[in-house]
Amino acid sequence: MIKYKKDTDNIVTLILDMSHRNDNVINHEIGQAFLPVLKHLQQEKKKGTLRGIILTSAKKRFLAGGDLGYLYHAKDANEIFQFADGLKQFLRDLESPGVPVVAAINGDALGAGFELALGCHHRIVIDSPKIKLGLPEVRLGLIPGSGGIIRLMWLLGIERAFDILSSGLRYRPKDALRVGIIDELAKDQKEMMEKARHFLLHTREGRRPWDQEQGRIPNGTAKQPEMAKRIRILATQLAKETYRNYPAQQAILNILSEGSKVDFDTACRIGTRYYTQLVLSPACKNMIKAFWFDYKSIKEGEKRPRGFGRFRPRKVGIIGAGLMGSGIAYACLLNGLEVVIKDVSRLIAERGRMYAKERIEKALAQNTIAKEEAESMLARITTTEDPSEFESCDLVIEAVFENAQVKQKVTREAEAYMDDYSVLASNTVSIPITELAQNSLRPDHYVGLHFFHPADQVPLVEIVKGAKTSEETIARAFDFVNVIKKIPIVVKDDWGFYAARVQNTFILEGITLLQEGCPPALIENLSLQAGMPKGALSLADDLGLGMVLKYEHQAAAHYGNKYIQHPAVSVLQTMIDDLERTGKYKKAGFYQYEEGQAPQFWEALGEHYPLSKKPFQVTEIIERLLFAQVIEAVWCLQENVIRSIPEANLGSIFGWGFPAFKGGVIQYIQDYGVDAFLKRCNQFKKKHGQRFSAPKKLRELIAKDQLNQVV
Repeated sequence: MIKYKKDTDNIVTLILDMSHRNDNVINHEIGQAFLPVLKHLQQEKKKGTLRGIILTSAKKRFLAGGDLGYLYHAKDANEIFQFADGLKQFLRDLESPGVPVVAAINGDALGAGFELALGCHHRIVIDSPKIKLGLPEVRLGLIPGSGGIIRLMWLLGIERAFDILSSGLRYRPKDALRVGIIDELAKDQKEMMEKARHFLLHTREGRRPWDQEQGRIPNGTAKQPEMAKRIRILATQLAKETYRNYPAQQAILNILSEGSKVDFDTACRIGTRYYTQLVLSPACKNMIKAFWFDYKSIKEGEKRPRGFGRFRPRKVGIIGAGLMGSGIAYACLLNGLEVVIKDVSRLIAERGRMYAKERIEKALAQNTIAKEEAESMLARITTTEDPSEFESCDLVIEAVFENAQVKQKVTREAEAYMDDYSVLASNTVSIPITELAQNSLRPDHYVGLHFFHPADQVPLVEIVKGAKTSEETIARAFDFVNVIKKIPIVVKDDWGFYAARVQNTFILEGITLLQEGCPPALIENLSLQAGMPKGALSLADDLGLGMVLKYEHQAAAHYGNKYIQHPAVSVLQTMIDDLERTGKYKKAGFYQYEEGQAPQFWEALGEHYPLSKKPFQVTEIIERLLFAQVIEAVWCLQENVIRSIPEANLGSIFGWGFPAFKGGVIQYIQDYGVDAFLKRCNQFKKKHGQRFSAPKKLRELIAKDQLNQVV
């Protein structure tokens, strides 16, 4: 567990090495293991035989975060408080033996792992761009629970600490040094240990700033008028950005404000109270479920076809050097793959290289990649107009514009040169893969890979299984998506696939509200208040009203006689056919677009869709916008468009921006309460129509209790 070494200079090195684990993890086990070690160190100090302590790791990572499984299932406030208080006391004992302690960080230190580093007097990190450091708990709806917030405040001041904590960023070593959360860099393990010894041999004082009479928080406390004013401004900005849907950020600001007014130990106790409250909050439970358990379920291949060896692509071909193709190419380069970019001419294909070069230069400036890595990435790009360059590619992805004939033409050209083992993929958003694969020589090797714009940033990819796509091809596509560090969800080759189909229901419900006389500003503002990234009408303009209507026509074709026309269809037809307002691309939709000005609602919108005199309830509007999506997602599960709850949840969050604090579309039902959700569906069905009818699959999920399962 903990290896103890002491040298002739009375410097003790403690090496973390938890048995039967790939990583060291902060939990009850490590706290208990440290107790006798700390007691022994205190005795050494009393005898005058302890000069300093180096804390390092025998694992590839320094120390991982806390036990999220425990936190997800925890329900007792006192138990949670005692758990956090125990870890906090452990760190307090670590920093208080009266001698300096150095964290020699040889790998990732995140969350509670970085809190341990903050509990040391000095932090030295190996300067590798692969190492990540920081306190990302806020991305799980959590906050650091062991005094890390207060320590960071004392080191950096309230505002700088808030910026770091509320963003949840993971820092590369150079960036961590720049923002001030570590103290030194070392080129390798040997230099790191030498620097640690040098610090200890030249530093006698082992007292932290908050334990010194003259210690002060940089730039003042909330008691001072200027800082109190800054905190009020931060609170206002936070409310504007989050609509108070994410309590973790607000808790961080409260802790910093309240904690700056009291002594260190009292401040830490305030932090533990907020931490306990957050762990029990629905938002925290939902986000842990989505971003930890659902994420692990997908990435570990729960739905990957069995019986096929791992596909390890080395070289990827991209057809089309537009924004999408260039983004896919850059995502491949980032993860060590060779890329061939083809377009109608090499000159146009070079746009893909320029896109990558711009991103690489930006990454260099931000210290997220090393110079050698940047040079290697650029060297791995080939641009061409000749499809024979695909001969050595393991996978070729077509990313040209949405035209079936063009897509089929360019993929046939590529296929003529590809070997029998390689995979051919299309990045279509609305054309069935089965249709595109009709003229393929190997339809069993043809698959959809639907990236989302911008392709190098959005972490989700829909893998679309055509009628003849083999299970082995799905497995290879899954492995490729994992290689480029994105989240693969496998979807059926049905209209709109999964993300676009469900997103469309949000847009349609917003348009229906407009038709009913709801003020357009209220629709948009309540969309944002619900947690959606954009208003329903704004999103309709972005996508194009023609595409919104196309998906509904596809739904009509899919369901045939069972199809019930959505009320929004008549609005779309009027806007497109009669008013010739088709969306943002034509600078004329629900909004009007003037050069250099923010979009404004079309001034004549009220003439065509006048406001109703009846009152609209805020809660009902928000629920209609969200229920429409949730119900459609359950239909997708029932029709096997999406195959699992984890895929449905993360697909909704990353695919179209369903509120993360709700944990995704299916977790929303659990959060709302299954019985209450079904009751509300019936109310909406009676009032607004058949589209709010709960699918049978929902009742099956309830019967099997699958909504409560954590993978």
